[in-house]
Amino acid sequence: MGTPFCASLFFCGLCDLCVSFFIKEDKMKILSGIQPSGKLHVGNYFGMMRPMINNMERGELYAFIVDLHAMTSVHDREALAQGTLNAAADFIALGLDPEKCIFWVQSDVPEVTELTWILSTLTPMGLLERCHSYKDKIAKGIAASHGLFSYPVLMAADMLMYQAEKIPIGKDQKQHVEVARDIAIKFNNTFGDTFVLPEPEIDDDVATVPGLDGQKMSKSYGNTIGIFLDAKALKKRVMAIVTDSAPVEDPKDPDKCNLYNIFKLFAPADRLQEVRDLYINGGAAYGRIKLELVDILWENFREARETRERLLADPASLREVLRKGAEKARAKATVTLDLVRERVGLKYLVRFLCVARFELKNLFVFRCTRYRHPDP
Repeated sequence: MGTPFCASLFFCGLCDLCVSFFIKEDKMKILSGIQPSGKLHVGNYFGMMRPMINNMERGELYAFIVDLHAMTSVHDREALAQGTLNAAADFIALGLDPEKCIFWVQSDVPEVTELTWILSTLTPMGLLERCHSYKDKIAKGIAASHGLFSYPVLMAADMLMYQAEKIPIGKDQKQHVEVARDIAIKFNNTFGDTFVLPEPEIDDDVATVPGLDGQKMSKSYGNTIGIFLDAKALKKRVMAIVTDSAPVEDPKDPDKCNLYNIFKLFAPADRLQEVRDLYINGGAAYGRIKLELVDILWENFREARETRERLLADPASLREVLRKGAEKARAKATVTLDLVRERVGLKYLVRFLCVARFELKNLFVFRCTRYRHPDP
């Protein structure tokens, strides 16, 4: 397909909206974010960070730190600010290249909050009331708030703002992508085709990483293993992994053992098979396996740990990386928001109004209609 052109160029000229948004892009857009609330952990790494880093060569990658989302649970300004820088250092240390993707902090692109409000006016209460994440957090004692309840609408705005096609997530986050799709479909049906419908991508092998207690690894549950803990703290966390009281010599089901399910994420294939055989045939000593896991984790993140220390020693350079990323993100976001504002009627005095129609990724028609200011 050749580069599309505006049928009314003779009248309106080459408008920025047509050039920047309506030219078909070949690269698939991939997006996901992570909260800066607290230290990043193994669940974050497998659920989003590693897949996101691996996706740099696969498409147009959008990686961002969701500090606005974090405000539903973090009300300490110093913790939020430092957590944002820490998260940025973590991403880069683990292999994210800001030159190969768009990497920014959510709040540095304020357009997302306007889009959130616009989407919220179409979002049914029942849709949000069915979201299990809100119910789970309330059940765990997290204070109820409007921000916590409407969290999925902001998440939908994150996805739809950049016309993301693929969202690498953990299995527990699938419902939020489904909510974003529902909102996008309702918007498209109401105002005309505007948003691409995002699709979740889940690695079934590590979709939900278990925590120390066997629940999903989550900061909310206090059951995490930090990626960049010091040696003493790492050993303390790993030794706290909950196991049963079965004797060493008893056969055990490895797939039902929390320790094994964490161990298999890092152990080499041959060693994993040896440990699995010990479970099945008897001889699996939990204490020894835990100590082995400590060593594996320490070596696995050694290089990243050293890189992270260098990055945090120069916060000015780190902030500059995020500033440049925000500039690139805003360039994308403003195009979508301009289209949305025109769709819903928030742009009311423009001389040339470009109207575009999309069906998922494929541009099929757009036209330019001439308007003039009303006579005084």
